[in-house]
Order: sequence, then C-alpha cells, then structure tokens
Amino acid sequence: GALIPVVGVSNGSLARLTGNPVLAVAILFAVGLAASCGVLLVTGVHGVAALRQAPPWLFVGGLIVGFYVLSVTVLAPRFGVGNTILFAVAAQVVTSAVIDQFGLLGAVQKPVNVIRAAGIVVLVAGLVMTQLAAKKV
Repeated sequence: GALIPVVGVSNGSLARLTGNPVLAVAILFAVGLAASCGVLLVTGVHGVAALRQAPPWLFVGGLIVGFYVLSVTVLAPRFGVGNTILFAVAAQVVTSAVIDQFGLLGAVQKPVNVIRAAGIVVLVAGLVMTQLAAKKV
C-alpha cells in the first residue's frame, strides 16, 4: 500500500514524458507482466487447468486495475498524489463496507456495525476537511 503513491508519481511522470497516459499504463502492465511471469517460473506453474472452470466475471479485476492505474496516471499530476490516493482509499473503504455488509461477490458477510460506520463517516469527513484546507492555501 505504501508504494501506491509512488506508482501515481512514476506513471504520471512517464505519461507526461511520453505525452501518452495510455502508453504509460501499457508499459507499467508490461513490466508487471514480465515480473509476474518471472516469479511464476521460479515458483512453479500450477492451477492453469482450473482456469477453464472460472466464470468470466472472475477476470474483471484486470479491467478494474487497468482503469484504476489509468485514472491515477491521469489524475495524480492534475490533483496531486495525496488527493488522488485519498479519494481512492475512501472509495475503497466505502465499497468494501458495502461488499461486507451484503456478502457481495461471494465475500464473507460481515455486517457493518455502528463503530465501523462511524469510522467510515470520520474517514469521509477527513476527506472533506483535506479538500477544504487545500482550497484555503
């Protein structure tokens, strides 16, 4: 998690250098694919046969990550790394709470209690406060 802002800065800089955010994202995924394949070769290729049984929606993660990385690549240079990541984290926490509450997508159902809901409210309030503080500078 600590390196996610580094991705925003490095990919934003690569996009600015090339003038093409999609190219920057493609390079990021090519490097990630090469690294993943290297680790796969070292640790052993197994589980490939099970992929035939996987429903198509299990592969949507690649599209989501692609959208996320492209968004961060475009937004971080415009809004700042901190703001971009702050909004992403807030969205992740809220979405995670909804998934847990209803046990969506096969997740274990974990109802949101009052304390957890209060924490989410504090997180969103902090997000609003940081945006208001940034406008006063």
